[in-house]
Amino acid sequence: MDLRRIDLNLLVAFDMLMTERSVTRAAQRLSVGQSAMSSTLGRLRKLFDDPIMTRDGRTLVATPLAESLAEPVRDLLVDIENVLALRNEFDPFTAEQTFSIIANDYLIMTFLQPLIARLSTEAPGIRLRIFPTGDDFADQLRRHQVDLLLIPQEAFEEHAEFHHHVLFQDRYVVAVDKDHPDVADEITLEQFSELPYLAASSGHLRSLSEMQLDFLGVRRNTEITAGFGTAPFLLKGTRLITLVHERLARKVHEAAGIRLLEPPIARLQPITEIMAWTNRTDAVAGHRWLRRMLIDLADEYDGDPAHSGI
Repeated sequence: MDLRRIDLNLLVAFDMLMTERSVTRAAQRLSVGQSAMSSTLGRLRKLFDDPIMTRDGRTLVATPLAESLAEPVRDLLVDIENVLALRNEFDPFTAEQTFSIIANDYLIMTFLQPLIARLSTEAPGIRLRIFPTGDDFADQLRRHQVDLLLIPQEAFEEHAEFHHHVLFQDRYVVAVDKDHPDVADEITLEQFSELPYLAASSGHLRSLSEMQLDFLGVRRNTEITAGFGTAPFLLKGTRLITLVHERLARKVHEAAGIRLLEPPIARLQPITEIMAWTNRTDAVAGHRWLRRMLIDLADEYDGDPAHSGI
């Protein structure tokens, strides 16, 4: 095959079709019309002398040849992007670029909010698209639907498959109404087990704190289940108690009218927040700049003595 006759854009389209398994979604991702993408699929079929995608009911199914080409083509595109990125200069003050990130409410409130504030002066042309953590977060990253994943390492068993960096650790504290009638300066394990309990969750995912408490055999009198971003604000005027990340608790304790206490559970482990990305963006200057911004923010926070101890 004469490489001079090959349009590299065909391989980009092939990669997107294999990622999305849909002509419509691939067209949307590449910002082209559906008819143009259908035409491109026809060119791919001619190039490889293979149907590439066949219809099975309402879905498109890749042929065996297409499946065998998917990984080599993706690796090839990554290598090309990395070669081009070697001479790519990135000036955050003048750059116009959008980055997509998966992060939960806790990270948005405690970690990304300072980044957003900093971008307005240091990188006014940078835009962030932040998506919630769904059940398919690993696949979204693997399929390059997002640029960066921020998540507890303990909730991401496959993190070793990706480039990743530890940002910070955060421990759990007990939160109660500041005028709680039954809890003074300390809370006992017996009180923790008997008082009405608010279980925090992350969408459809069980929180790491709840999984730890189950593993440790700690009983709870669960009366309410709510997202951990809103949990601290539901305690005021109640006898409820809850476990909350210390960073979030310290940020909202005055507004929420709550007190923070040491957990009466000795073996309760902190979470380790990491960021993960793929080889596709590893050497790209703009992405390296964003990751460095996040690392610097994490270092600044960990160096602040106001965020240690109850």
